[in-house]
Amino acid sequence: MSFYRIGVDVGGTNTDAAILDITAYDEPGRGVLASHKAPTTPDITSGIEAAIEAVLKASKVDQTRVSSVTIGTTHFINALVEADSRRLDRVAVVRLCGPFTRQIPPFSDFPVGLRSILDGGSYYLPGGFEIDGRSIAPLDHEQITAATKAIVAAGIRAVAIIGVFSPLDYEGSNEADCERLILSHAPGLQVACSNNIGPIGFMERENATILNAAILNTAHKVTKGFKRAMCRLGLTCPLFLSQNDGTIIDVDTAAEYPIKTFASGPTNSMIGAAFLAGLDTGKQPNDTASDSNGCPQEPQVLVVDIGGTTTDVCALLPSGFPRPAPGFVEVGGVRTAFSIPEVASIGLGGGSLVEQDPCSLQDFTVGPTSVGHAIQREALVFGGRTLTATDIVVAAAKVKLGDETLVQSVPRSTIQKAQQQIKKKLEIVIDAMKVSQAPVHVLLVGGGAMLAPPVLEGVEKCIHPIHEGAANAVGAAIAKVSGQVDVVEIISGRSEDSVLAEARQKAIDLAVQNGAAPNDVRIVEVNKMPLQYTNQSAVRIQIKAVGKPAIPKGLVGSSTVSIDLNGEYQNGDEGSKVKVSNALESTIRPSLKISLETYRPHVRNRVWSLSEVDLQLISTGCGALGTGGGGPTHYEYLKCLIALRSHGPGSLKVISPDHLQDSDSVCIGAMYGSPSVINERIASGDEIPLAVESMRKVLGEKRFQAIMPGEIGGGNGMSAFPTSAALGLPIVDADPMGRAYPTLYHTTFSIYGYPSVPAVLTDARGNVAVIMNSETPQRLETMMRTAAVELGLSCGVALTPRSGLEVRSHGIPNTISLAWYIGRSVHLARQRKTSYVDAIFDVCPGKLLFTGKIVDVHRFIGRGYTLGAVLIGPDTNDESETTPKGNQRQDQGSASHVYIPFQNEYLYAALSDPEASEQSQKVLCTVPDLISILGQDGEAIGSQDLRYGLHVSVIAMPAHPLWKTEKALKIGGPEGFGLKMPPCGIDDTFAQSRSVVEEYDYNP
Repeated sequence: MSFYRIGVDVGGTNTDAAILDITAYDEPGRGVLASHKAPTTPDITSGIEAAIEAVLKASKVDQTRVSSVTIGTTHFINALVEADSRRLDRVAVVRLCGPFTRQIPPFSDFPVGLRSILDGGSYYLPGGFEIDGRSIAPLDHEQITAATKAIVAAGIRAVAIIGVFSPLDYEGSNEADCERLILSHAPGLQVACSNNIGPIGFMERENATILNAAILNTAHKVTKGFKRAMCRLGLTCPLFLSQNDGTIIDVDTAAEYPIKTFASGPTNSMIGAAFLAGLDTGKQPNDTASDSNGCPQEPQVLVVDIGGTTTDVCALLPSGFPRPAPGFVEVGGVRTAFSIPEVASIGLGGGSLVEQDPCSLQDFTVGPTSVGHAIQREALVFGGRTLTATDIVVAAAKVKLGDETLVQSVPRSTIQKAQQQIKKKLEIVIDAMKVSQAPVHVLLVGGGAMLAPPVLEGVEKCIHPIHEGAANAVGAAIAKVSGQVDVVEIISGRSEDSVLAEARQKAIDLAVQNGAAPNDVRIVEVNKMPLQYTNQSAVRIQIKAVGKPAIPKGLVGSSTVSIDLNGEYQNGDEGSKVKVSNALESTIRPSLKISLETYRPHVRNRVWSLSEVDLQLISTGCGALGTGGGGPTHYEYLKCLIALRSHGPGSLKVISPDHLQDSDSVCIGAMYGSPSVINERIASGDEIPLAVESMRKVLGEKRFQAIMPGEIGGGNGMSAFPTSAALGLPIVDADPMGRAYPTLYHTTFSIYGYPSVPAVLTDARGNVAVIMNSETPQRLETMMRTAAVELGLSCGVALTPRSGLEVRSHGIPNTISLAWYIGRSVHLARQRKTSYVDAIFDVCPGKLLFTGKIVDVHRFIGRGYTLGAVLIGPDTNDESETTPKGNQRQDQGSASHVYIPFQNEYLYAALSDPEASEQSQKVLCTVPDLISILGQDGEAIGSQDLRYGLHVSVIAMPAHPLWKTEKALKIGGPEGFGLKMPPCGIDDTFAQSRSVVEEYDYNP
């Protein structure tokens, strides 16, 4: 007995539909009975209805045996990207956080116009969890009730609830209880809870929850319209929407979590391509290759979807799902964290214009400009006057399309050069998406797949699957149901295997609960990430289980789609689009509004008043000086922006160490703990000020004269800035590391015998831990860590103050200036479109060690830190705009890779063979010199963000001479990290950074 599935993919121009016989997947046609392409209609629903009606008619199936319909739509994401206020609601944000998170309020990094549409106020209430599962504070029903009344009084219709560490709340009770109480007082509100939307990473999860809440009203209307279309078509089967990760959710769940469908379009194409090529059967024409040792090597599969305007490329995991994008993604200019496929897009499609290169009259460019949906009116083969990529392949006799006689006059040289351009563009984007050195098989789909040549450099096999033009609709039809678990487990008294087994079963149970057939569910993804700075073994576990949708019992003649016609989404125009002109204007990238060529920092009478531009530049520079550690700079940068905007211009002042009197007392402030916690249980803003004030009381000081960062590398390079504004203290242009290091005893003051105690730790609740004595600096680190675990692994710290004389004699001077100069060089190179590597070395000494692509990363926990190594292979992309010209990489000799171990920070870089065998390694540079890995945009990549496939540049910069003495090298050199190798520095002689204060001082 046959059953059928219908898939629909709604694009900006066309709505595609396909119907498949699920009992015929093993047949040559893969069960595809019919497909149809209909114009996308303004109301969306009628276009979907027309496309489904067409495939039902063409296939002539018994539609009572249609087991499911799955729709992928761009309607929801378009409302956000276009900032269409017709379809967006203002959102009140309720944080369950206790005393935490106040230092970065909601909407802090939203674009200007989008925030003006969505910001409905914020409420900080008791609730949330610590990383170990302890409650921060119980819910307060009276406060929730008061907040609800205020929300209703303000005329807000949508609420986003975000609890600290809510992904650890397995039952979701904390946010769910809050939601129930809100709805008991205001049942008409639309409420979104964060624990089902995003993983750990408070701001990114909150942003995604806000966007989800903003579109809820529209989502309910649209999904009711979809249900109504099902009724009109006489379909009684379950209705699903496709998700960003290639799986599906039922229509009612999709109405509650529309953000999970935002990127479903590209995902449908990737899933469909894999299915049509037979990757799920094991019978596909993908011969197993062998590596250099003759061992079998499975090919990596990339999907290349060529449309009318763009080409999208994605790598498929062994599970057949697209590789997810790492870290965070931006949606409508908003930084979020939810699973979407990593897609590289270029301006190449069937409608791409073929034009003479203005720089070289002998060459031609193909794209990125395209005639788009007007191709049947504009292209030569259809009687138009525009030479397009489609005309080129028709003229080359590759395909038969339109009137071939209309392109006979295109010169042969033009055809050849345009084909070369198409080939080169595809080769570059394919190379960028490779995940390993294994052979590459490419699946070509989409209406423009005909553009691809039969042979591509670096590609072992090009495959055109059957029904390639309908891959997106097929992908929707065959998508599976998933169950996902993302938790942090404290493995105490339990085996890791038992913890993983429990999480696996939970994922399987969730998949079945979501509609998967119980006998078909399997685990397709298991990720383990050990957490730093915990005395107990803690690990973040991410598991995904998937299975085919279950066929509903008693399908024939039953009605499984529930329809509530109240508030029905009407077929018809939604009215004129209401768009805010500055919708996507960034609030956190001030350098985009100015020319860095002419920008001058504000320095008067040897005092540098930091601007928003300065903060952005310093943030980029701190990342490079972090050498893989110090924590991400984004959150600390936001805190600094907020502090500057709150306290006003001139509130963040930087002074030179030479400005200090010998007897001045300089406090040292920083954040201390695990980045995983610091980025989830966001600070209240009181932690470092409280630590500094507690230190002042312990020492009996009347006041401090200045504050200095605990390290210049990473986020900690800026973490003390807001405290300077709050306490009215200037920031000294110096620090005790000159980079990032993993422990408190990795400071120049500690190295050269200055006392390390007292030391103070605090939390947002006002708890203060003071360590008055320790037998060694190393023992102090152990004691601090123990206290930090009790305080929740996100603490403010104040270290023993230093006198002005001590800062000048044993501090690293001008490091804030150095961060500024490095950041300025990177952002200026972006504006000039020149090499950021060369630009960095124009302002500080250094050497480019390697340019390539990450091919392997592994991590584990040891001694309380994240340990691991990254292997970087050669980069074949010769089209990079940032390829260095004047500063060539280290001579590689016979070695082809670079191997870099890390203990939070990068420890050494060595040329090696592809296996990173110890005997092949030729050390290029070790600590204490600074080793940084930079991405293609010039921003540093921390050790926590390393992953396969990133194109990177490895640079080294010399450490300050204070780190090159015999005494310092025992702690800050290889010996201090247990490495049995001599220190190896780069040849460049250290040159102290210029001082922004001295260079730009204006003294009228």
